[in-house]
Amino acid sequence: MTDTIAFLRQNLRWLVPGMLLTFLSCFGQTFFISLFAGEIRAAFDLSHSAWGNIYAAGTLASAVLMVWAGVLTDHFRVRALGAVVLALLIAACLAMAGAHAVWSLPFVIFALRFAGQGMLSHIAVVAMARWFVATRGRALAIAGLGFSFGEAILPIAVVSVLSAETWRSIWIIAACIVFAGIPTLIWLLNQERTPKSMAASQHVAGMGGHHWTRRATLSHGLFWVMVPALIGPSAFNTAFFFQQVHFAEIKGWQHIELVAFFPIFTLTGIVAMLVTGWAIDRFGTAKLLPWFQLPMVASFLLFATANSVLGVFLGLILMGLTAGANGPLVSAFWAEFYGTRHIGAIKSAAAAVMVLGSAIGPAITGTFIDFGIGLEQQYVGVALYFLIVCATVGAGMARYAPTIASRT
Repeated sequence: MTDTIAFLRQNLRWLVPGMLLTFLSCFGQTFFISLFAGEIRAAFDLSHSAWGNIYAAGTLASAVLMVWAGVLTDHFRVRALGAVVLALLIAACLAMAGAHAVWSLPFVIFALRFAGQGMLSHIAVVAMARWFVATRGRALAIAGLGFSFGEAILPIAVVSVLSAETWRSIWIIAACIVFAGIPTLIWLLNQERTPKSMAASQHVAGMGGHHWTRRATLSHGLFWVMVPALIGPSAFNTAFFFQQVHFAEIKGWQHIELVAFFPIFTLTGIVAMLVTGWAIDRFGTAKLLPWFQLPMVASFLLFATANSVLGVFLGLILMGLTAGANGPLVSAFWAEFYGTRHIGAIKSAAAAVMVLGSAIGPAITGTFIDFGIGLEQQYVGVALYFLIVCATVGAGMARYAPTIASRT
């Protein structure tokens, strides 16, 4: 406990900007956008599959751009790049508030997803992974608290405010909040560290003692072993929250009844994130990766079969365990196995895969719903997917973990 307090006191000025960026990324995250799913579908007369495909198209385009744009974190200061991305997110929020034509929705979704889910999250985790080595796990976990805070308060706030305000006015409020983040970020990072100022000796090597480039990483077997593990939580957590209104309907609940459980999911995620951060610093990522998605198996089986409040409550707790562990664990994995010299470029490829997952999840579930395959049936298949992923990742860790460089 004393060590943690000392760590926070010595590094708070680096950690708070990470928390700020992950919090503001919430306005481009699925859990926030999906809160307006009913209103958007009604305003534009969209079916489940049409809305899901529009969302997937915009998200997929943002994933493609992330492959290039994510490399910018290796060359620009966080405060400069972050401010530009926040300005883009402001424009995207205002565009959503003013959208009146169906053709504009894919472009709006693209901007929200690229700026929010994509770049702001990417900037935060790359900064933490590069600035911290021995305490990387804790740094990533603490920075991720911003996202958890938004996930806890924003759904209830939005659903409550929707009874008094229009959905468009809420997007204007979101733009104002993001606007306030720009001077705050610049002030917090007034004495920012920058990749260009760091000596080469400060970069930590990955497998085989090498500083892996993105090209070498993409040609390495372990990257492709990890792809299903990257896609899974992104696709199916996104799908769950994207379809939350429909899920509440098939369970026979009011939407607010389901949303009321989300803080439990978030609280569980926070605990899992902090514990995982400590465990990464103690044990490394290789020992943790094969197991952290196992709770998703039980979670989606509960979502598929349980009709009681208790069943979904337990399902959200289990999903929160994996969701909380996912952020710091996967981000630390890239630095630990592939080194930190080119971490921005490598992480941008991984981020693109995760954004791709968040694109296909809503599209798949929405299309299946329209074809008569309900969410409950789909979620049984999702549970099987996660079981296979755990076995595959376990095999990958057994093969490649002995080759990683020392983390000291």
